[in-house]
Amino acid sequence: MEPLDGRLLVETRHHDRQAHVQDVTGSRASRLIRMWQAEVRVDLDAIRDNVALLRSRTTAEVMAVVKADAYGHGTLPVARAALESGASWLGVCTLDEALTLRRAGVTVPVLAWLLAPGLPLHEGVTAGVDLGAGSLAQLGEMIDAARRAGRAARVHLKIDTGLARGGATPADWPALVEAAAKAAADGTVEVVGIWSHFVYADAPGHDTIDRQLDAFREGVATAERLGVDAPYKHIANSAATLTRPDTHFDLVRPGIAVYGLSPVAGERYGLRPAMTARARVTLTKRVPAGQGVSYGHTYHTDRETTLAVVPLGYADGVPRHASNTGPIELGGKVRRIAGRVCMDQVVLDCGDDPVAAGDVATLFGSGARGEPTADDWAEAVGTINYEIVTRFGGVRVPRHYDGVGA
Repeated sequence: MEPLDGRLLVETRHHDRQAHVQDVTGSRASRLIRMWQAEVRVDLDAIRDNVALLRSRTTAEVMAVVKADAYGHGTLPVARAALESGASWLGVCTLDEALTLRRAGVTVPVLAWLLAPGLPLHEGVTAGVDLGAGSLAQLGEMIDAARRAGRAARVHLKIDTGLARGGATPADWPALVEAAAKAAADGTVEVVGIWSHFVYADAPGHDTIDRQLDAFREGVATAERLGVDAPYKHIANSAATLTRPDTHFDLVRPGIAVYGLSPVAGERYGLRPAMTARARVTLTKRVPAGQGVSYGHTYHTDRETTLAVVPLGYADGVPRHASNTGPIELGGKVRRIAGRVCMDQVVLDCGDDPVAAGDVATLFGSGARGEPTADDWAEAVGTINYEIVTRFGGVRVPRHYDGVGA
């Protein structure tokens, strides 16, 4: 994890959520590293390798999904790495996320799809952001935004094929398509895409996949009969990109796989996890047998032992459900959190092992050195790997980058 050229780019995030970058050289960088209590490291080479792998598995174009601050990995560094390795689109949820990319000079197509009423959509239209429309009301706002911006809105019409979340139901779909066709004839809308989202693609072979695929094809056929032939049809997420080439159409939208985490339990597909979360032990102490540990004393030592305090808690992304179960590697062994997860810290029971203040405790990483992975944490707390890495995109833990262009 040493910087390639003796320089270190340090991203520090503050409570106003503005990012500042310091350029630190030489020994001062080493001193600064030692000053940090905790850090998240992101391997941009792993991001590149993952996107290249995904690109090799399809003839469709690839949209790298970088919503939610790139699942906690950092929007702009990940977006640039993904584009360098084969992605030609970027996907986000919010208008603000899309405009952040545009303000940073990203010019490739960007789709934003979670749009509440009343947003300044004209800013997105002016910036050439693609917008997802799943209702007549949403389309109407995009038409108004196009008139205000003085240019056509690039729109992707979404059909609900069974997820019952965003998108027009099959009953409402013809009306949405007809309205879009009229707006296209008027010059206020350019229908760029027709899209949907799978319910259960992370279980390859599940019968919902084929049912949704049939519904999607029927929706596309309906649109074509009504005069809308969008150049991009897309429904495939990470799981479908990796397991169902028949769902790829013109564009695939991998998200979690970009970050090296598998969308399918028990399968790796050659992906490389990009994020490592770790901290330095702040204090160790010997305590007697029977000592209660942390709030509520839900853990008691069964012998005289050494306790180690690790300065990461639920304010930093550690799930409180990891109390008495979350795995952390320290001193070459994977240990479980002893007692409740606190806002700022957790405690490990280390027995007679020679651990000391300053030792590095790794919550999760790639697993290559025997440390826990995001999948291990997800299993321990009953969630999914998506949530684990996204939790660590908060404001208190510095995020640093490794690899080319870090």
